[in-house]
Formats: sequence, C-alpha cells, structure tokens
Amino acid sequence: MPRMTKSSGRVVASKKPLRICLTSSEFAPFAKAGGLADVSAALSAYLHSAGHDVRVLLPRYARIDSMGLDIEPVESLQDLQMRIGDQEVHYAIDTVTVPGTDLRIFLLRCPQFFGRESIYTQDDDEHVRFTLLSRAAIEMCQQMGFAPHIFSCHDWQTGMIPLYLRTTYARDKLFAETRSVFTIHNIGYQGVFPAHVLGQLGVDGAEQHLHQDDLNAGVINFLKTAIMYADLVTTVSPTYAREILGDEYGMGMNDLLRERASTLVGILNGVDYDEWDPAVDTLLPANYSASDMSGKATCKSVLQRELGLQEEADTPLVGIVSRLAGQKGFDLVEKVVPRMLTERHFSFVVLGSGEPQLESFFAWLQHHFKGRVCFYKGYNNELAHLIEAGSDMFLMPSRYEPCGLNQMYSLRYGTVPVVRETGGLADSVQHYDPTTGSGTGVVFRDYDEQGLEWALNTALDLYDSKSHWQKMVANGMAMDYSWEQQGAEYVELFRTASESPYEHRMPGSRNNE
Repeated sequence: MPRMTKSSGRVVASKKPLRICLTSSEFAPFAKAGGLADVSAALSAYLHSAGHDVRVLLPRYARIDSMGLDIEPVESLQDLQMRIGDQEVHYAIDTVTVPGTDLRIFLLRCPQFFGRESIYTQDDDEHVRFTLLSRAAIEMCQQMGFAPHIFSCHDWQTGMIPLYLRTTYARDKLFAETRSVFTIHNIGYQGVFPAHVLGQLGVDGAEQHLHQDDLNAGVINFLKTAIMYADLVTTVSPTYAREILGDEYGMGMNDLLRERASTLVGILNGVDYDEWDPAVDTLLPANYSASDMSGKATCKSVLQRELGLQEEADTPLVGIVSRLAGQKGFDLVEKVVPRMLTERHFSFVVLGSGEPQLESFFAWLQHHFKGRVCFYKGYNNELAHLIEAGSDMFLMPSRYEPCGLNQMYSLRYGTVPVVRETGGLADSVQHYDPTTGSGTGVVFRDYDEQGLEWALNTALDLYDSKSHWQKMVANGMAMDYSWEQQGAEYVELFRTASESPYEHRMPGSRNNE
C-alpha cells in the first residue's frame, strides 16, 4: 500500500458513497468513559450526514436500558448464536436512533456479558466480551448482506477484527473488497490477556498468526494484533502518530509501528460544534460569541457563585475537566499549584474523578484554599460546559495526550488553553507571541515543574495585559476544528484504503517465522 499522508484543507467528498461498518466499545451519549465515545459518535454522524452508509455496532450495556430510549429489535438479527471456546453464546441485535439525529445505530444485546454496571471490568472474561463484539460486527454484516468498503475499528476492544477478516472470515466473498482501518485513541490501553485464552478467540490456527514473542511470554495483546493486521492504522493527531514511533510514547509498540510507518496516519479529532459552541449552548446561563462576549462574564459569575468561589470578576479563573490520571500531568499540578496559589491571586476549579491519591489531593487543595479552589468529584455534563464558558484559562499539562478535546472546546469558548506541547495539544494550540499577536494559547515544552510554573505565570501575566488577552482569545475563537474539516480527511483516507490493492502478506510476519 502506498504511503498515506495527512492532507491540508477541506476535502470534497466523491459522489460515490462508502459503505462503512464502525465498531466501538463507546458511543456518546449511550456509553462514555472518555473521548472515544465523543469521537465515535461525531465521526459516525459526519459520515452519515455526508451521504455514506455507516452501520455502527455498540454493546447494549445495562446503563443504556435505563435511558428511556425507544430501542427496537432488528427482526432478522434475533436469536443469534456464536461459539466462543467451549461456550455457546446467544445474542441479538437491536437498533436505536441517536438523540437529536436521524442516525440509527445497532446495539449488541447479550446481558450475559454486557448487562453489568460498568462499560469495562476487571472480570476474567473481559476478552470474551470484546471477542463477541468484534465477531458480532462481522456476522451482523453477513446477516444483512452488507459488504463494507471499510471496517472502522477503534481501540483494543475491536482489535481482533482485522485478523478475523484475514482468517476466520477470509473465505466469505462478501468481504473480498473490505479493508480494515484501526484507530488508536490511546496506546496505553492495549488489551493484554494470558495466552491460555487462545482457544476462545475463534481464530483457526491462532498460534501461527499472533505475535510469537508475546505467546512465548505467555500473553496475547489485542492492540498489537490490530497493528499487525489492519490495512491502515490511524491515530488521533499527527504529532501523536510521530510520538508513538519512539521509545518514550510507543508503550512497547514502537518497533512494530515503525515497520508499519508507511501506513500509519495521524488525523486530528474534530469537535462537535452543535454541542460545543457558546453561541448556542443550551446548558449555559448566558450565550455569547466573539462579537459579543458579555455572556462569558455572566457565566463566570454564575460558576463562581454555584461553586462557592469568591465572586471577583477580575480574578483569573483556571479550569480543569479531566479524568484524574497520571497521564494527564497532575503530578506536576501537585507540586506547582499549591505554591502558586500562595504567591499569585487566581482561582481554580477541577471537575473529575480517577486515581484516589489525586482525588485526595484536590480535596485537600479545596480545603486549604477555601473560596479560591473547588473540586467537584465525578462528572457533570452541565458543569463541564459551565467550566469551559466561565473559566478564563483551561489547564492541560499532560505527560502525553493522543488528541484531547477540551483544549479545542476551550478555544471556541474564549477560554485560553494552557497546555504542554505533546500530541494533539501541540497540533491544536499555538503559543501566543506578543510581538506579532499570533497564537491561541500558552504552550510549554518540558515536562517538569519549571515548565508548568512558567506556563501558568505567562498566562497570568498575559491576563493582566488586556489588549494581548483579547487578541489571544479572538484568535482562539476563530479556529475551526469542526468535523466538517476533520471528517473529510477520514473519508479521503477510507477511500484511498478501499481502492488500494489487497496486501496478502501478513504484516509483522517476520515475527511469526
């Protein structure tokens, strides 16, 4: 396959629509643990609106049944069964309309595996749950007589699909022209299981197809398998695509990814501006736009009042909405922010949950700086929107960040991103230059205390300079990271993959000798 490159500018879709089966373990608003849900939903909506035939399969988790949705069984996709190891698994497929759209998606109903409280578990059958999802996506297409040009697979939970298409289902002429595109949303999550589950994967002669070094080490890696066998591997920003080729960010996949470098592409995620735009955001107490920012001051006042912060219009407010994990750079926040709160006057609001020690730190910070810090443990969508609108700055000091979405939300909301130069943060935020008036945020390079302290001080100093601050805010609000831009690049990529000759050699085959 020829080398794929990220295009610049908007791509005009061909008249010929594509047939796409998109399979994901998350899809907003039905099932969300992170950004994967937003991307799966937004990309599917874009493909549908652009006239492509996109069939989405998502597990019907227990939480979906509590949403009061009009879920209907697909008559031809009931009472299905599949053998997984020594189990005869019974399942069915239903359909539901995505709220606010006319896109209908498919739900894999199998309470035995998906009727649990959490999307992801630590249960011993986690590999079986997502083996079922992957095989059911293919067999759903068989039952419907749907021949996809592209199987769009997302993260390790669908990582076996590329291998299945080349082995178990390779003789089905329905898939003769089908290509697989596997998207890495976060390479840190790989789906590693003991090698003794081999017989449950449903792959004939599985031993010869899986990575031999892994098998010798007694493990099977779903993400690695996807990288080996997908026709095309994508990830969620150009910078992250380069970073994961190296030792620091490759998480053990870097050698294999370098073998596949000619078919590795980074496309920055898009933003759903129907949901994330302060001019139309129904969750805000006041709307505003670049031409009339008065509503932002109202949002800040409401945010301060509702969270018990000192109501001071001129005090800079720094916001965070995040999963509380080491990847997100909060070890630096622990070392820097308490000291800076004693040295400079600003307020701080954090919405999120995650690692217990980080939750404890932010709870301590709130107690120690009453009226200046608020920590809301958990997730609240309305509050997330209010923090984006009411904050002056949004902090993302990530150790690594495949793409990130909040920095792009912040730009649209006139909230200056303060970010580390990594992954999608580097691709979407440009450091502000006071001499030229160009740039959209504050960007620091080195992952250390000095870097974060410099970035926060720089942002606070710029806040004190009204002309520079207004210019930086205006620059950010003018940026366009919509799915109309980014989705078109996926279409171009899918079309190129679908028109490329089939690669009969198994990628990574030298590892199987």
